[in-house]
This record gives sequence, structure tokens and C-alpha cells, in this order.
Amino acid sequence: MRKKASIMFIQTEATPNPATLKFLPGRDVLPEGAMDFPNAETASPSPLAARLFEVDGVTSIFLGADFITVTKEGGEWQHLKPMLLGAIMDHFTSGAPVLAPGDAGSMPSEEEDFDAADEEIVVQIKELLDTRVRPAVAQDGGDIVFHGYRDGIVRLHMRGACAGCPSATMTLKNGIENLLKHFVPEIEVVEAV
Repeated sequence: MRKKASIMFIQTEATPNPATLKFLPGRDVLPEGAMDFPNAETASPSPLAARLFEVDGVTSIFLGADFITVTKEGGEWQHLKPMLLGAIMDHFTSGAPVLAPGDAGSMPSEEEDFDAADEEIVVQIKELLDTRVRPAVAQDGGDIVFHGYRDGIVRLHMRGACAGCPSATMTLKNGIENLLKHFVPEIEVVEAV
């Protein structure tokens, strides 16, 4: 008896970062959280990320709830995209896990830097990021993570398509900074780390 082939349709979307392309495999990638693999050496927790780094020119991988963003250096998307689509399809149809068993929690968590006296402000900042900023940024294939707050300065870590994006500074200053300052008057500046 022949095994029925699994059909998979993977959509792609451009992101504001011309060096990054968003892949939507039509299924969950990471049901909880997100993971950033800034280079091939960090990809060991994810067989999917490791497979994608095998494509020449791939410089970073970001895994979201239902998407994968791939950042390249050099090369044209018209040449890289078919190889990446093939690698994603091969991975999902093989039944291999996105994360190696036992490695789901092995990504280092980012240290948060803030004074305990500012905890109430930090809670407000994180809630605004989670409810208003991160969903919008995920649409573009990226993520923004709270890094710290001291003396009116919020520091955020940009990941996925946001890292290195030409419009990231404008998004950070005109969008995120204005939003956070509106709801949390103690904030003076928002900057990327």
C-alpha cells in the first residue's frame, strides 16, 4: 500500500526589511512564544532552523507562532526562496519536530534591567508591548522584547524581520515610543539594544 503524499502550501510575504522574507507554512510553528536564531551556531535547539541555515546566504532565522522569517545576506530571493520553501516543506512533511525534545526551554532568556521601585511602570510597559505592539510587529515577521527601563529610558530588543530593518528606527521612535509615552508619562525615550 502506498503512503499518501502530504500536500503543503507555504505562503510567503515580504517584510519591511528587504533582507527578510516571511514564510507561512499554514500550521503551527511555535504554539507558545518565539525563538530567534541570530546565526547557525545558535540553531541546535531547532532542527527546522538548522535545516534552513544549510541554505547558502541565510544569516538568521526567527520562529513565531505560525510563521518563520528568514534573513539573508547577498543573493536574490528569486534564487533562495525555492530552496527555503523546499527545506520548510521537507521538514514539516518528515514529521521532525520544530524543537528538539528537551530543548524547548534551552534558549537563553534575556536579562531584564530595571529598578525594583519601577516594577509598576515595567508591568505597564510589558502589557502595552504584549497587547498593542507585538501583534502588529508579528504581522511583519518580527518581535520586540522588553530589555530594560531606567531613568525614563525603555530599552527594547528587536528580533526577526525587525532586526536590521531600515524602517525599524522610525517604527521605534514614531510608533512605539509615542504609544508608550501616551500611556506611561514617566517614559522619556525608547531605544533599541
